Amino acid sequence: MAQNKYHQTLARILADGKCQSNRKGNITYLINQSLSLSPGDLLDIFEEHGIARKKLRTEFQLFMQGESSVERYREVGINWWDYCGSILINSYPTYFEKLPPLIERINREKRTSKNYVLFLGETNAQSNQTPCLSLVQFQIDGGELVVTAYQRSSDASLGLPADIYHLYLMAKQIDVPLKSITLFLGNVHIYENNIDNTHKLLSGDDTVKFKLNV
Repeated sequence: MAQNKYHQTLARILADGKCQSNRKGNITYLINQSLSLSPGDLLDIFEEHGIARKKLRTEFQLFMQGESSVERYREVGINWWDYCGSILINSYPTYFEKLPPLIERINREKRTSKNYVLFLGETNAQSNQTPCLSLVQFQIDGGELVVTAYQRSSDASLGLPADIYHLYLMAKQIDVPLKSITLFLGNVHIYENNIDNTHKLLSGDDTVKFKLNV
């Protein structure tokens, strides 16, 4: 069976990645990678990968509301922010709160000569979870929507599929047919404790669970 583009990225990290240690553990990584996805590519990924879509939709909605209370996320079954304490400081809700007015502006103007940009993260700002997603750009080209994102760092096992889905949810709110979502990945990596399960996933076992490294 042909691998979807997300699985191709995982396979490339395993085959060509370098090893490094950081404060969270040992990683196998590649730098300056890109991943360009058509609507068909997105469908392949969502059908073949166990993405927690319901939780991610709820998380995305809370982000856009600017919700920073970790307890509020826990109430709806999202526990991966527990390590941050009680409040998400200068994290995704801080910046995703700016997304609804930006989307409203895009839908109102639909200018082909305009690059609409959402910036995430401030240099030297205090944060207990600095967004790995740094920039999202929306462009209308030939009547179709082109979404481009830059990620400074991407955990390929857990963070990357979640970010792909979040970008898809952003695109769905814009009243223009989606042409593509392209991610530029400054550093994309697999943690050592997820290597074995990554091999299993690529061998066709879609029941594997990856470990969160924080």
